[in-house]
Amino acid sequence: MSIMKGNDQRESAEKKSSRAAVPMQEAFESEGIKQYVLLEMVLRIIDHDVRAIGNSNIKLPRLYESLLRGIQDRVLLDMADLRRMFRKNGIKIYEEIQGKEGLLAKYVCRGYHHELFLLWGFVKVECERVLKQYLAA
Repeated sequence: MSIMKGNDQRESAEKKSSRAAVPMQEAFESEGIKQYVLLEMVLRIIDHDVRAIGNSNIKLPRLYESLLRGIQDRVLLDMADLRRMFRKNGIKIYEEIQGKEGLLAKYVCRGYHHELFLLWGFVKVECERVLKQYLAA
């Protein structure tokens, strides 16, 4: 009986060690997912604001639109860099759901499914922060 028990313990230890060998999601990867989702929202905000400028009676609409388009170009370049990192690390965002409470992103990282949920208040504050960073640069 002790032989069987020893085999069971060895098999259990082997299973645990094989699970531990699977690479977990790194912090920079989850931060990249969050950044990508926020940049998508920033693009939507910029598109909305460009349309609003086009429909308004402000004195210099082309100036403001060109400023926003410049930011939009830089955002698109940063998103392309993040997509390259995603491909390199086996990450794929496969669904984004905009709910009443917030934004839910579902993604796969090296075969494991993950979710990222951001409250709308957080999304708003972070989008403002990101836009300020682009304006300052």
